[in-house]
Amino acid sequence: MSLSEQRPAAAADEGRAGRRVPLWVAIVACSVPMFMVALDNLVVSTALHTLAVDLEASTEDLQWFVNAYVLSFSCLLMTGAAVGDRFGRRRVFVLGIVLFTLASVGCGLATTSGELIAARAAQGVGAAAVMPLSLTLLSHAVPDRLRGLALGLWSAVSGLAVAMGPVVGGAVLEGLDWQWIFWINVPVCVVAIPLALFALRESSLEGAGIDLVGMVLAAAGLFAVVWGIVHGEPDGWTSTGVLTAFAAGAVLLAVFVAWERRTKDPMLPIDFYRVRSFTLTNVVSAAMYFGVFGSIFLLSQYLQITPPRTPLEAGVRTLAWTLMPMFVAPVAGALTDRIGGGRLMAFGLLLQGAGLAWINLVAGTDTPYGHLVAPMVVAGIGMGFVFAPTAAVVLASVSRDHAGKASGANTTVREVGGALGIAVLSTIFVAHGGTATPQQFVDGLHPAIWAGVAVVLVGAVCALGIPQPSRQEPEPPRADGSPAAGAGPRPTADTASAAVPGAAHRR
Repeated sequence: MSLSEQRPAAAADEGRAGRRVPLWVAIVACSVPMFMVALDNLVVSTALHTLAVDLEASTEDLQWFVNAYVLSFSCLLMTGAAVGDRFGRRRVFVLGIVLFTLASVGCGLATTSGELIAARAAQGVGAAAVMPLSLTLLSHAVPDRLRGLALGLWSAVSGLAVAMGPVVGGAVLEGLDWQWIFWINVPVCVVAIPLALFALRESSLEGAGIDLVGMVLAAAGLFAVVWGIVHGEPDGWTSTGVLTAFAAGAVLLAVFVAWERRTKDPMLPIDFYRVRSFTLTNVVSAAMYFGVFGSIFLLSQYLQITPPRTPLEAGVRTLAWTLMPMFVAPVAGALTDRIGGGRLMAFGLLLQGAGLAWINLVAGTDTPYGHLVAPMVVAGIGMGFVFAPTAAVVLASVSRDHAGKASGANTTVREVGGALGIAVLSTIFVAHGGTATPQQFVDGLHPAIWAGVAVVLVGAVCALGIPQPSRQEPEPPRADGSPAAGAGPRPTADTASAAVPGAAHRR
């Protein structure tokens, strides 16, 4: 039996003399590092103007302060999960925290744009190990009956990071220097590393190899695609560089798929995508992040322009929206097995679409903030109903052995979806308006948000196609095709095809 299968009924490590770890400690140990890396994905955006002055950064430099992190993070998520499967998930998780923190120190010490860009790229590498493995380790630390609640709490912390990004960035800039945006990661690391070593049990995928060719192909293909996405709006979607990047990405990813079908130890078993619940949940994730994060990107600027506000003032006003998942996600997680993740995701996306449409209908050059609060709350509640069920359905769609790979694949899809949403909605915004005056901003905002609403509603329709859970279905088989030992009844999102993952390993 592999280490990953020796899972206790609660968050306890049998290898530590029977010492039991409280469930809430395991949840905190997984969630705190994830909060740190999710926060840094957003917090730098509020400091761009200050960085432009202090580092004499060009507009292209400012883009790379954000994109260097996004590129390395999104392109290496599946690699981080695969390395954890091979060398130990807790070990790689902790090493990711260490790398992320050292890179944060490098960001804080940077005196030139080049130094900051390099350190941000290193942050993304560390984050790519932390994010997918935090979910995998949490899945292995809790009993099945509490998995939905635990994933809901994990999702609430993720939502809190989204909420606090603009607020923390604005507060640091007003009270301290921009370097403290990165220095605050150091004390978090000091707490997170010993907590992870104490509370989380080591696990790995026995006999797992390293698919070096797959890693290179996936990272290179995703890099090309994401590079094209982030340069689509500033360079033009039909520019030579962008079209070349998309073409190269398509070729590399096609070769990656062909390689994964024939290799003995695939980094991402392609048979995952024969599972309807897994495939549709990934589509839902991409649609949600496309529509919602693209819209938030523009609405956070709208709150600074009409009327003029500081980044902190605007960030605080977004909390009516972004804090809602913190309260809703635990409830949604607890309801996932009872109601079905697909139904909850569809309901959440419907609320998000309604909230975005409502905001768009009332947003003008002189709209009082009070008129925006109710639709922001509705949109935020919708986010909470999507976050937790997404994680639960993805993990239930594959065997426990493959939880890391599935988590890495889903996180990659949502990051690419978010980057694409920001790029596409920004393009629509620029085509119809601008930032010179409040009226120009509103003129560009409206068509861009309507595009976001349309994509979110498409995601809601896709969510309705996710099969309902079957409480009597046993856990999908292990990678070698043999039945899962001692797993017991376990809800699964797709009864007909849950046994597919692992077939590629039998070839």
